[in-house]
Amino acid sequence: MGQKVSTTAFARVGTDEPHHTRRKDILAKHPEIKELYGPDIRLLPMILAIVATQLALAVYSTQLEGWKWFLLCWGLGGTLTHWLSLGNHELSHNLCFKKTIYNELLGMVANCGQGLPSCISFKKYHLEHHYSQGVDIIDVDIPSDWEGRFFDTRPKKVLWVILQPLFYAIRPLVVNPKPLSAMEAINGIVTFAFNAAFAYTFGFKALMFNIAGTLLGMGIHPVAGHFISEHYIFKEGQETYSYYGLLNLVAFNVGYHNEHHDFPRIPGFKLPMVRRIAPEFYDPLHSYDSWSGVIYDYIFRTDLGPYSRIKRENKKAA
Repeated sequence: MGQKVSTTAFARVGTDEPHHTRRKDILAKHPEIKELYGPDIRLLPMILAIVATQLALAVYSTQLEGWKWFLLCWGLGGTLTHWLSLGNHELSHNLCFKKTIYNELLGMVANCGQGLPSCISFKKYHLEHHYSQGVDIIDVDIPSDWEGRFFDTRPKKVLWVILQPLFYAIRPLVVNPKPLSAMEAINGIVTFAFNAAFAYTFGFKALMFNIAGTLLGMGIHPVAGHFISEHYIFKEGQETYSYYGLLNLVAFNVGYHNEHHDFPRIPGFKLPMVRRIAPEFYDPLHSYDSWSGVIYDYIFRTDLGPYSRIKRENKKAA
């Protein structure tokens, strides 16, 4: 159980990320894919319905105690709040409305169902993950050197998976800190004001259901498998991986991750169409049909750990 992870350094490459080139190749052969570009208003009713369901579940949970409360929070609460996180992923790309402000405001509504303000900060760093995938300092989706050195055994990797929400929150502030923006401040005010009103009306236990569900749903939880499946090196030489399983139904198709990075202007609702139009580009790539299986393999394979990522030199910092 204490066997050390054999991967002790990031995989350094001198090549560009693969998505820009593949996008050009796909559009040269399938220019009709451009017809899929642009916002999809279906995201609005979906997010509002998920928020309403999560809040109703939180109120109901006040009737439960002990393991019943925990299982409902982890199972349904974790799924719904993570679904909202992935809704905010869509909104960070302006894939609901044409105007950025409307996407940001809907993101704040989503945060009210999660109990934690995150949509504006997430967008600030996530877009850099696309523009500078794998680049030192800029891409904070990649674990820090400290994570790679410390979480180097199976028990520690279990802890690392559980603590994913903590690392996603703190890592950007340590690796690539940025000034707090006005919209981030507004995001915090809106979320905490709603939290206060919700707790006052329905009790602190209802509020904790939202917050705990958000944290649990980002740790050892089936839908959280996408954190690892997307870019950790499970097959030598491949940098991004897609998942084509049923949990895409509660994830806005974020599993179609190669398709998403190739075409970030296409909403999740339409990403399966990209694969259907251009299967010759995606079918040969390694992919998954189980996020739970990804988490299991990450923990028990001795060649996988936080260092199992591709990195590129930050030429601006050099």
